[in-house]
Amino acid sequence: MVTKRSIIMNKDAKIYVAGHNGMVGSAIVRLLKKQGYDNIITRRSKEVDLRNQSEVNSFFESEKPTHVFLAAAKVGGILANNTYRAEFLYDNLMIASNIIHAAYEHKVTKLLFLGSSCIYPKFADQPLQEASLLSGYLEPTNEPYAIAKIAGIKLCESYRDQYGCNFISAMPTNLYGPNDNYNLKTSHVLPAMIKKFHLAKEKNLPTVEIWGTGSPLREFLYVDDLAEACLHLMLNYDEKQFVNVGSGTDISIKDLALTVKEVVGFEGDLTFDSTKPDGTPRKLMDVSHLKKAGWSYKIKLKEGIKMAFEDALEKGLLSED
Repeated sequence: MVTKRSIIMNKDAKIYVAGHNGMVGSAIVRLLKKQGYDNIITRRSKEVDLRNQSEVNSFFESEKPTHVFLAAAKVGGILANNTYRAEFLYDNLMIASNIIHAAYEHKVTKLLFLGSSCIYPKFADQPLQEASLLSGYLEPTNEPYAIAKIAGIKLCESYRDQYGCNFISAMPTNLYGPNDNYNLKTSHVLPAMIKKFHLAKEKNLPTVEIWGTGSPLREFLYVDDLAEACLHLMLNYDEKQFVNVGSGTDISIKDLALTVKEVVGFEGDLTFDSTKPDGTPRKLMDVSHLKKAGWSYKIKLKEGIKMAFEDALEKGLLSED
């Protein structure tokens, strides 16, 4: 008989945030502290190697967390994903497997696993619905990472089915905000734009070049909004079905560039290199399931870009690589 565990997370709950140094994990930690949760456990990778089952088991045995946010992952851009395919598959499989199994073994009250929108088939209908999972072929360049994230979802579902574990999963859209990666060789489109426009402004350059035609549509979510969604789901959601987390709105790359240009204060012109690939024409999450669960995003894109830019500037992340 499968029984569901308690959904309550008291202020003194012992909460483990795996991946606390990353953009997502650090946002979750900030929010938890802000909300009065002061019994938060974190470990650096050199203290506990999450790929090592015995180290993870020893950590859970000694610390005995009651709630887990699983935001730890080996991440990278298209080049890294495509080059280090074995590492991305192995490392992320082991991280998810070790933590989810240890959470079961040590009777964790509730666990939230964080995946990625890359789990969906390359040619899935837009907007991306949860039901599209495993309905087609994945994007080849990040297939190993996507397979590891799909395995994490299925682990949560299976441990729920077989053991009654209260394990849930959330799939965020493109994220940005504090602790993002601003290395132009490995960063994603939004932080890369922020840095390119800032450097162009500093050097008084006449133009900034954007890859492609500017027509593709993309969705973005400020990482502190994701943290809010994760806490909401931890406190209120108790279903097997994983949940898309996004804004449910998208913007063209051209309009995104114009917005970043305005926020940064660059006064030159944009040029578009149409010889460079556009990628998928549109990538938008269907967030109706999330809205039914009682949560919608709050931070508008322009406001979020302004906050991200100011944070990166303050931390010295916008100097040349």
